[in-house]
Amino acid sequence: MEAYVKSEIQNGIGTIEFYHYQSNSMPGSQLRNLAAEIEKLGNDETVKVIVLKSAGERTFCAGASFDELISIKDRETGLEFFSGFAHVINAIRKAPKFVLAHIQGKAVGGGVGIASAADYTYATQHASVKLSELAVGIGPFVVGPAVERKVGTSAFTQMAINATEFQTAEWAKEKGLYAEVFETIEEMDASINSLATKLANSNPDAMMHLKRVSWEGTENWDELLIERAKISGELVLSEFTINAINKFKAK
Repeated sequence: MEAYVKSEIQNGIGTIEFYHYQSNSMPGSQLRNLAAEIEKLGNDETVKVIVLKSAGERTFCAGASFDELISIKDRETGLEFFSGFAHVINAIRKAPKFVLAHIQGKAVGGGVGIASAADYTYATQHASVKLSELAVGIGPFVVGPAVERKVGTSAFTQMAINATEFQTAEWAKEKGLYAEVFETIEEMDASINSLATKLANSNPDAMMHLKRVSWEGTENWDELLIERAKISGELVLSEFTINAINKFKAK
């Protein structure tokens, strides 16, 4: 199957689904399309709540595309690529509707950032999390503010430093990343549909103001996340990082 980002609207619920054949990893074009789709549904008056999900069963999002990472040859290209996750996070932040995330499997790197940016995140027991960036010579700079906002500095630092180890879905729930964890996708789907239906029938102005209140203090993220992207864009050019990515790909 070809990679895609698609959406549908039904009964006031806008559902966005993305897919990539490499474990739902995210090349730059995919990130741009995802951010644009979130912004589009956020501005659609017929949409009252947004559900964000990926296709497949075992991996929600494997983070950045390693094929694209290894192809970066200059700072400008690096900044453009790492800005992709910044645009997705900021699109979720600025959407005047609640975004519910459907995390059916592992979330790695940028996938953890997307899960953290969502206003309410559901997961299955298979949805372990890992911030793997340091293991390939970079660091979770762009997604860091979203993750730290959700789980706190201590848990964020734990994941950022212990970059080769997954943390369980239950751990993520204890730290506040996941609101609810289910044994099966079917159970999770039923719970998401129930909440999304309730929100689709709630006062949209009240929800807009509540979301705005919950994101207070992040008004500088348009600039902050791009500054963080610059750091990653420079680090990805280093010999250490190039070798680390090649070793990771060779496994």
